[in-house]
Amino acid sequence: MPSRYPALFISHGAPDFILTEQAAVTALRQLGERYPQPRAIVVVSAHWIRRPVGVTAGEAHGTIHDFSGFAEALYQLTYPAKGDPGLAANIADRLRAHGIASELIPDRGLDHGAWIPLLLSHPQARVPVIQVSLPSADLPECARLGEALRPLRDEEVLIIGSGGSVHNLRAMNREERTDTWASDFEQWLRETVEGNRFEELLSAEQSSPLFPAAHPTSEHFAPLLTAWAAGDRQRPGRRFHHSYSYGNLGMSMFEFG
Repeated sequence: MPSRYPALFISHGAPDFILTEQAAVTALRQLGERYPQPRAIVVVSAHWIRRPVGVTAGEAHGTIHDFSGFAEALYQLTYPAKGDPGLAANIADRLRAHGIASELIPDRGLDHGAWIPLLLSHPQARVPVIQVSLPSADLPECARLGEALRPLRDEEVLIIGSGGSVHNLRAMNREERTDTWASDFEQWLRETVEGNRFEELLSAEQSSPLFPAAHPTSEHFAPLLTAWAAGDRQRPGRRFHHSYSYGNLGMSMFEFG
């Protein structure tokens, strides 16, 4: 086992990307081989925002198909992940000790921002999973959540923030044409993360004039702040995958810590 697991940010794209052979699908399949099997996985997804912060606490998780209008094959996919009620209670206590109100939720399953990436990276569902909600889409709040989760990395726990490096659904196109604003934002994002400019990312709406086009709403960007803070906000991250889906959906993935 590594002495300390990293924290990761992954882009999960549109739900049906799992039915394709896109480059990001390959990257997620390889992710499970990238690190030794952790004791547990904690996922913070763009698709669960709750105050107090929710922590899944069931013995097992259902699969939430929180989308509509896709091929029937997508609704047949399930991810029978185990939970870990003891670890969930421990996480809720840690959050409260960090000044973050939290609540155990025993009957919530995993949304598609959690189960779709995990079905690719850990398809056997042998590792217990706990999903932790975002407190809001406020970037400083989401960074504080990451700091509270950070000690778990020393306990063989893999922390994953799941969102999108560029997430503007209105700009999707089936011609797989990537517009300049999307590629320029991706370049800015990589330079900011690998250049160790955490504070610039924390105020991304002011730091990058392209942010409103790349993220009309910030919930898919917020897990990146959680992952970096969980990794170590004093150290740069590293991009280990970069591609696009539907032309302008950024599928970048970063490693922190």
